[in-house]
Amino acid sequence: SRPMLEPRIQQHYFENADLCYQVAEHLSRSISDAAQLAVHALTSGGRLLLAGSGSATVLAQLMGVALQTRLERDRPPLAALVLAPGVPPYPGAGLAAADPAALLAQQVAALGQTGDVLVLFSLGDEDPVAQAALAEAHAREMAVVLLGAGLAAPWAGLLAESDVWIAAPVDRAMRAMELHLLALHALCDAIDVQLLGEADAA
Repeated sequence: SRPMLEPRIQQHYFENADLCYQVAEHLSRSISDAAQLAVHALTSGGRLLLAGSGSATVLAQLMGVALQTRLERDRPPLAALVLAPGVPPYPGAGLAAADPAALLAQQVAALGQTGDVLVLFSLGDEDPVAQAALAEAHAREMAVVLLGAGLAAPWAGLLAESDVWIAAPVDRAMRAMELHLLALHALCDAIDVQLLGEADAA
């Protein structure tokens, strides 16, 4: 007989809704801080460098499109640069250059400047790729907005006071990705509000 899929499918929506209610107040403060940090960089000649680790790369790409084109409202394109994930090193670059954790960090080193902000998406507690990029951003005197998952333990000692941590406090990576997608929409909208003012109610 055919399995009853409907209750299982509904459970995904219930879990997502419960999580959103649990984190809305806490994350609204973090996202507001991140939006102010981003707008300060953009209006001071800086850029946003957007990067994701693993499957979170798609979130960085989505945010890049929203900032370079539009989320919902027309405005000039914003200086947001999406870093390419896992680009293999040039032939002959040596084995050290093939370290996946180093590839993203090397892009941050090549392109990041003081006054830029690294917006970093990560779906796991133990994420050497994201951690290496974070360290490189600090070496370039860049602030970081980290959209991370799980508990604070691995990140607490790595974040600077000027950084913003937007946490998805959940173990399941797909639930974390759903929270991050909502967070990036809210973040892009908050950036637009600061640059354009409040939109008229629809």
